[in-house]
Amino acid sequence: MGKRKSGLDVHGIVLLDKRLGISSNRALQEVRRLFNANKAGHTGSLDPLATGLLPLCFGEATKVSALMLDDDKRYQVEVRLGVMTDTGDAEGGVIKTCPVPALTTARIEACLDRFTGSIEQVPPMYSALKHEGKKLYELAREGKIIERKARRITIFELKLLGFTDDRLTLDVFCSKGTYIRSLAEDIGHALDSCGTVTVLRRLQAGQFSLCEAKTIEQLAAMDGQSLANCLIPVDAPLVAIPAVRLSEAEAKSIKYGQSINTEKHPLGVVRLYHGALFLGLGEMLLDGKIAPKKLFNMGNQPHG
Repeated sequence: MGKRKSGLDVHGIVLLDKRLGISSNRALQEVRRLFNANKAGHTGSLDPLATGLLPLCFGEATKVSALMLDDDKRYQVEVRLGVMTDTGDAEGGVIKTCPVPALTTARIEACLDRFTGSIEQVPPMYSALKHEGKKLYELAREGKIIERKARRITIFELKLLGFTDDRLTLDVFCSKGTYIRSLAEDIGHALDSCGTVTVLRRLQAGQFSLCEAKTIEQLAAMDGQSLANCLIPVDAPLVAIPAVRLSEAEAKSIKYGQSINTEKHPLGVVRLYHGALFLGLGEMLLDGKIAPKKLFNMGNQPHG
């Protein structure tokens, strides 16, 4: 016999304002206990040094978490010039110090312009990328350095918010796969110095904003109904995908894994609904049929 579930079938997304000094997984488990949820996951880790927006997925929402990893993100970051660490942030050990040249707004902004747009970036050793089945940060902790290939990313916006003799405060709006620690190091080198991240706060992930998020303290002070009200519908991150409304018969066929004939829609992935109930994702095929692609089971909870 399988292990009996002891928690609740909670479905939805919670926006957490992660605090400083804890891992994303610990933050997830703290919120999961508040909801007593059976199934949970997060959408892209924030390092312990980082704070800010961390979308948490519960129940059937975990099926969209992989899609949310592709979202563009916005950060506010403080870069300390003149210091380089083995991790790329203030949690690491100092491996290099450099003089910091006299800075002006014009010089800094000219430097930032060089990193705006489509650029090549080498991922840091302290990352979850894998080499021969082992995570890079695990190899880094063993003292091993692996050559990493540069990857193409996009920095949509890179703005100077302020600076002192050895600190830059930046606003960064970037594509998936961007490592802010690598960006800080590259900017430091471009300014004829070196650099490391001292403060990092995520302000935005896809359509979600930090102003919508709750701290763990705020969530812990809520009763059950207030917590339930914090749940964002499972299909909320999918609003850019066209929606198709199905009849009862069509919905039944889709639930059984069968393709259905329906009115013509653009080819590709579509959201499927029966009334207000979100059924999942389908795919519009060349033959005019919709095939089920990823189905969701949330009982009779209305979404959409």
